[in-house]
Amino acid sequence: MIGPVNEAQEAVERLWPGRAASISELGGGITNRNYKVVVGGDVFVLRMGGARTGLLGIDRAVEYAAGKRAFEVGVGPEVTAFIPDEGWLVARFIDGRSIPVEDMRRPEVLARVAAALRRFHDAAPIPGRFDSFDVVDDYRQKAHEAGVEIPHEYKDARATADRIRASRGPQPEAPCHNDLLNANFLDDGSIRIVDWEYAGMGDRFFDLANFSVNHEFTLEDDRRLLAAYFGEAREADLASLRQMRFMSDFREAMWGVLQSGISDLDFDFTAYAMKHFTRMAASALSGT
Repeated sequence: MIGPVNEAQEAVERLWPGRAASISELGGGITNRNYKVVVGGDVFVLRMGGARTGLLGIDRAVEYAAGKRAFEVGVGPEVTAFIPDEGWLVARFIDGRSIPVEDMRRPEVLARVAAALRRFHDAAPIPGRFDSFDVVDDYRQKAHEAGVEIPHEYKDARATADRIRASRGPQPEAPCHNDLLNANFLDDGSIRIVDWEYAGMGDRFFDLANFSVNHEFTLEDDRRLLAAYFGEAREADLASLRQMRFMSDFREAMWGVLQSGISDLDFDFTAYAMKHFTRMAASALSGT
Protein backbone atom coordinates (compact mmCIF):
# COMPACT_ATOMS: atom_id res chain seq x y z
CA MET A 1 0.00 0.00 0.00
CA ILE A 2 1.28 3.46 -0.87
CA GLY A 3 1.58 5.60 2.24
CA PRO A 4 0.33 9.19 2.53
CA VAL A 5 3.80 10.74 2.22
CA ASN A 6 4.55 8.69 -0.90
CA GLU A 7 1.21 9.77 -2.36
CA ALA A 8 2.14 13.38 -1.66
CA GLN A 9 5.52 12.87 -3.31
CA GLU A 10 3.85 11.50 -6.41
CA ALA A 11 1.44 14.44 -6.46
CA VAL A 12 4.28 16.93 -6.18
CA GLU A 13 6.15 15.26 -9.03
CA ARG A 14 3.04 15.62 -11.21
CA LEU A 15 2.34 19.20 -10.17
CA TRP A 16 5.92 20.44 -10.47
CA PRO A 17 7.58 17.99 -12.89
CA GLY A 18 11.35 18.00 -12.91
CA ARG A 19 11.63 20.51 -10.07
CA ALA A 20 13.23 19.88 -6.72
CA ALA A 21 10.76 20.23 -3.87
CA SER A 22 10.69 19.66 -0.14
CA ILE A 23 7.52 18.30 1.45
CA SER A 24 6.36 18.37 5.07
CA GLU A 25 2.99 17.32 6.45
CA LEU A 26 0.85 19.95 8.13
CA GLY A 27 -1.03 18.72 11.17
CA GLY A 28 -4.46 19.61 12.45
CA GLY A 29 -6.73 18.42 9.66
CA ILE A 30 -9.37 15.75 10.32
CA THR A 31 -10.82 15.50 6.82
CA ASN A 32 -7.90 15.79 4.40
CA ARG A 33 -4.14 15.53 4.32
CA ASN A 34 -2.29 18.80 3.92
CA TYR A 35 1.34 19.34 2.99
CA LYS A 36 3.67 22.31 2.86
CA VAL A 37 5.61 22.21 -0.39
CA VAL A 38 8.65 24.38 -1.04
CA VAL A 39 9.56 24.69 -4.73
CA GLY A 40 12.43 27.03 -5.43
CA GLY A 41 11.56 30.30 -3.72
CA ASP A 42 7.84 29.57 -3.58
CA VAL A 43 5.90 27.92 -0.77
CA PHE A 44 2.55 26.21 -1.27
CA VAL A 45 -0.04 24.16 0.60
CA LEU A 46 -1.14 20.99 -1.16
CA ARG A 47 -4.50 19.67 0.00
CA MET A 48 -5.22 16.05 -0.82
CA GLY A 49 -8.89 15.22 -0.26
CA GLY A 50 -9.74 12.52 2.28
CA ALA A 51 -11.62 9.33 1.50
CA ARG A 52 -15.21 9.68 0.28
CA THR A 53 -15.39 13.37 1.16
CA GLY A 54 -18.10 13.85 -1.47
CA LEU A 55 -20.41 12.17 1.04
CA LEU A 56 -19.78 15.11 3.37
CA GLY A 57 -21.21 17.49 0.80
CA ILE A 58 -17.77 18.62 -0.33
CA ASP A 59 -17.53 19.58 -3.99
CA ARG A 60 -13.92 20.31 -4.88
CA ALA A 61 -14.91 22.47 -7.84
CA VAL A 62 -16.99 24.64 -5.50
CA GLU A 63 -14.08 24.79 -3.05
CA TYR A 64 -11.83 25.94 -5.88
CA ALA A 65 -14.27 28.64 -6.97
CA ALA A 66 -14.82 29.83 -3.39
CA GLY A 67 -11.09 29.97 -2.78
CA LYS A 68 -10.60 32.07 -5.89
CA ARG A 69 -13.39 34.44 -4.79
CA ALA A 70 -11.88 34.72 -1.30
CA PHE A 71 -8.53 35.69 -2.84
CA GLU A 72 -10.23 38.23 -5.11
CA VAL A 73 -11.72 40.05 -2.11
CA GLY A 74 -8.51 39.88 -0.08
CA VAL A 75 -9.63 37.26 2.42
CA GLY A 76 -8.06 33.98 1.30
CA PRO A 77 -4.75 32.72 -0.08
CA GLU A 78 -4.11 32.61 -3.81
CA VAL A 79 -5.26 29.33 -5.32
CA THR A 80 -2.70 28.26 -7.92
CA ALA A 81 -3.76 24.79 -9.09
CA PHE A 82 -6.71 22.43 -9.03
CA ILE A 83 -6.68 18.83 -10.25
CA PRO A 84 -10.35 17.78 -10.18
CA ASP A 85 -9.87 14.08 -10.91
CA GLU A 86 -7.54 13.71 -7.92
CA GLY A 87 -9.16 16.17 -5.55
CA TRP A 88 -5.92 18.11 -5.23
CA LEU A 89 -5.91 21.82 -4.48
CA VAL A 90 -2.81 24.01 -4.30
CA ALA A 91 -2.70 27.44 -2.67
CA ARG A 92 0.13 29.74 -1.70
CA PHE A 93 1.29 29.23 1.85
CA ILE A 94 0.39 32.10 4.16
CA ASP A 95 3.21 33.01 6.49
CA GLY A 96 0.94 34.30 9.20
CA ARG A 97 0.32 33.69 12.86
CA SER A 98 -2.60 31.84 14.33
CA ILE A 99 -5.02 33.92 16.39
CA PRO A 100 -5.70 32.56 19.89
CA VAL A 101 -9.35 32.07 20.75
CA GLU A 102 -9.16 34.60 23.56
CA ASP A 103 -7.74 37.24 21.20
CA MET A 104 -10.81 37.01 18.99
CA ARG A 105 -12.73 38.88 21.70
CA ARG A 106 -10.40 41.88 21.56
CA PRO A 107 -12.26 44.77 19.89
CA GLU A 108 -9.55 45.49 17.33
CA VAL A 109 -9.26 41.84 16.29
CA LEU A 110 -13.03 41.30 16.24
CA ALA A 111 -13.45 44.35 14.01
CA ARG A 112 -10.92 42.98 11.51
CA VAL A 113 -12.49 39.50 11.50
CA ALA A 114 -15.99 40.93 11.06
CA ALA A 115 -14.79 43.07 8.16
CA ALA A 116 -13.20 40.04 6.49
CA LEU A 117 -16.39 38.00 6.84
CA ARG A 118 -18.48 40.88 5.53
CA ARG A 119 -16.24 41.25 2.46
CA PHE A 120 -16.79 37.63 1.54
CA HIS A 121 -20.50 37.63 2.36
CA ASP A 122 -20.96 40.70 0.14
CA ALA A 123 -18.90 39.28 -2.73
CA ALA A 124 -20.25 38.00 -6.03
CA PRO A 125 -22.09 34.66 -5.84
CA ILE A 126 -20.16 31.39 -5.82
CA PRO A 127 -21.28 27.94 -7.01
CA GLY A 128 -22.83 25.51 -4.57
CA ARG A 129 -25.32 25.85 -1.76
CA PHE A 130 -25.16 25.18 1.97
CA ASP A 131 -28.28 24.81 4.10
CA SER A 132 -27.57 23.48 7.58
CA PHE A 133 -31.12 22.15 7.95
CA ASP A 134 -30.74 20.03 4.83
CA VAL A 135 -27.16 19.06 5.68
CA VAL A 136 -28.05 17.36 8.98
CA ASP A 137 -30.68 15.26 7.24
CA ASP A 138 -28.29 14.36 4.45
CA TYR A 139 -25.60 13.32 6.93
CA ARG A 140 -28.10 11.21 8.85
CA GLN A 141 -29.20 9.37 5.72
CA LYS A 142 -25.65 8.73 4.52
CA ALA A 143 -24.53 7.61 7.99
CA HIS A 144 -27.43 5.15 8.10
CA GLU A 145 -26.46 3.81 4.68
CA ALA A 146 -22.87 3.39 5.94
CA GLY A 147 -24.13 1.23 8.81
CA VAL A 148 -23.68 3.83 11.54
CA GLU A 149 -26.09 3.76 14.46
CA ILE A 150 -27.75 7.17 14.67
CA PRO A 151 -27.46 8.64 18.20
CA HIS A 152 -30.75 9.03 20.02
CA GLU A 153 -29.99 12.76 20.40
CA TYR A 154 -30.78 13.25 16.72
CA LYS A 155 -34.57 13.04 17.08
CA ASP A 156 -34.97 15.86 19.62
CA ALA A 157 -32.35 17.95 17.84
CA ARG A 158 -34.23 17.62 14.57
CA ALA A 159 -37.43 18.81 16.25
CA THR A 160 -35.58 21.86 17.61
CA ALA A 161 -34.14 22.51 14.16
CA ASP A 162 -37.65 22.48 12.69
CA ARG A 163 -38.75 25.11 15.20
CA ILE A 164 -35.72 27.29 14.39
CA ARG A 165 -36.33 27.00 10.67
CA ALA A 166 -39.99 27.91 11.05
CA SER A 167 -39.28 30.88 13.30
CA ARG A 168 -36.64 32.35 10.99
CA GLY A 169 -38.33 31.70 7.67
CA PRO A 170 -36.57 32.01 4.29
CA GLN A 171 -33.26 33.84 4.40
CA PRO A 172 -31.35 35.69 1.67
CA GLU A 173 -28.32 33.77 0.44
CA ALA A 174 -24.75 35.02 0.53
CA PRO A 175 -21.37 33.41 -0.15
CA CYS A 176 -20.44 31.66 3.11
CA HIS A 177 -17.47 29.70 4.47
CA ASN A 178 -19.47 27.44 6.83
CA ASP A 179 -16.48 26.04 8.75
CA LEU A 180 -15.06 28.93 10.76
CA LEU A 181 -12.89 26.99 13.17
CA ASN A 182 -10.15 28.90 14.94
CA ALA A 183 -7.51 27.00 12.95
CA ASN A 184 -8.92 28.45 9.73
CA PHE A 185 -7.90 32.01 10.61
CA LEU A 186 -4.43 33.47 10.09
CA ASP A 187 -3.05 36.97 10.53
CA ASP A 188 -0.30 38.11 8.16
CA GLY A 189 -1.13 41.78 8.58
CA SER A 190 -4.56 41.06 7.16
CA ILE A 191 -7.10 38.52 8.38
CA ARG A 192 -6.92 35.46 6.11
CA ILE A 193 -9.39 32.59 6.10
CA VAL A 194 -8.39 29.18 4.73
CA ASP A 195 -10.06 25.82 3.97
CA TRP A 196 -13.06 26.66 1.81
CA GLU A 197 -14.27 23.10 1.23
CA TYR A 198 -17.72 23.62 2.81
CA ALA A 199 -18.30 26.99 1.16
CA GLY A 200 -21.47 27.73 -0.74
CA MET A 201 -24.36 30.15 -0.97
CA GLY A 202 -26.08 30.14 2.38
CA ASP A 203 -27.20 32.00 5.48
CA ARG A 204 -24.69 34.54 6.76
CA PHE A 205 -26.08 34.01 10.25
CA PHE A 206 -24.87 30.42 10.11
CA ASP A 207 -21.36 31.75 9.45
CA LEU A 208 -21.62 34.28 12.27
CA ALA A 209 -22.98 31.64 14.65
CA ASN A 210 -20.38 29.10 13.56
CA PHE A 211 -17.63 31.62 14.28
CA SER A 212 -19.26 32.50 17.61
CA VAL A 213 -19.67 28.97 18.94
CA ASN A 214 -16.24 27.85 17.75
CA HIS A 215 -14.68 30.73 19.68
CA GLU A 216 -16.72 30.19 22.84
CA PHE A 217 -18.44 33.56 22.68
CA THR A 218 -20.77 34.71 25.41
CA LEU A 219 -23.99 36.62 24.79
CA GLU A 220 -22.14 39.90 25.21
CA ASP A 221 -19.39 38.74 22.86
CA ASP A 222 -22.10 38.04 20.29
CA ARG A 223 -23.46 41.56 20.71
CA ARG A 224 -20.00 42.94 20.01
CA LEU A 225 -19.63 40.64 16.99
CA LEU A 226 -22.90 41.88 15.53
CA ALA A 227 -22.00 45.51 16.21
CA ALA A 228 -18.67 45.01 14.42
CA TYR A 229 -20.34 43.25 11.50
CA PHE A 230 -23.51 45.32 11.00
CA GLY A 231 -22.59 48.56 12.76
CA GLU A 232 -25.21 47.85 15.43
CA ALA A 233 -26.37 44.89 17.52
CA ARG A 234 -30.08 44.51 16.83
CA GLU A 235 -32.05 42.17 19.09
CA ALA A 236 -33.56 40.32 16.13
CA ASP A 237 -30.08 39.64 14.75
CA LEU A 238 -28.90 38.47 18.15
CA ALA A 239 -31.81 36.02 18.33
CA SER A 240 -30.96 34.68 14.86
CA LEU A 241 -27.31 34.24 15.75
CA ARG A 242 -28.09 32.41 18.98
CA GLN A 243 -30.50 30.07 17.20
CA MET A 244 -27.98 29.28 14.51
CA ARG A 245 -25.37 28.42 17.13
CA PHE A 246 -27.56 25.38 17.79
CA MET A 247 -27.53 24.51 14.08
CA SER A 248 -23.76 24.91 13.95
CA ASP A 249 -23.26 22.26 16.63
CA PHE A 250 -26.01 20.05 15.18
CA ARG A 251 -24.24 20.08 11.82
CA GLU A 252 -20.88 19.39 13.47
CA ALA A 253 -22.31 16.52 15.53
CA MET A 254 -23.84 14.84 12.49
CA TRP A 255 -20.64 15.43 10.53
CA GLY A 256 -18.84 13.42 13.21
CA VAL A 257 -21.50 10.70 13.07
CA LEU A 258 -21.06 10.31 9.31
CA GLN A 259 -17.26 10.52 9.47
CA SER A 260 -17.22 7.68 12.01
CA GLY A 261 -18.50 5.42 9.25
CA ILE A 262 -16.56 6.65 6.21
CA SER A 263 -13.23 8.22 7.21
CA ASP A 264 -9.89 6.43 7.02
CA LEU A 265 -8.17 8.98 9.26
CA ASP A 266 -7.00 8.01 12.76
CA PHE A 267 -9.42 10.15 14.77
CA ASP A 268 -12.21 9.46 17.26
CA PHE A 269 -15.15 10.87 15.31
CA THR A 270 -17.71 9.31 17.67
CA ALA A 271 -16.33 11.26 20.62
CA TYR A 272 -16.20 14.36 18.43
CA ALA A 273 -19.88 13.94 17.58
CA MET A 274 -20.87 13.51 21.22
CA LYS A 275 -18.92 16.62 22.22
CA HIS A 276 -21.02 18.67 19.81
CA PHE A 277 -24.28 17.00 20.77
CA THR A 278 -23.51 17.96 24.38
CA ARG A 279 -22.73 21.57 23.51
CA MET A 280 -25.80 21.69 21.27
CA ALA A 281 -27.98 20.53 24.17
CA ALA A 282 -26.52 23.26 26.36
CA SER A 283 -27.48 25.83 23.72
CA ALA A 284 -31.03 24.48 23.65
CA LEU A 285 -31.34 24.66 27.44
CA SER A 286 -30.16 28.26 27.42
CA GLY A 287 -32.80 29.15 24.83
CA THR A 288 -30.23 28.88 22.02
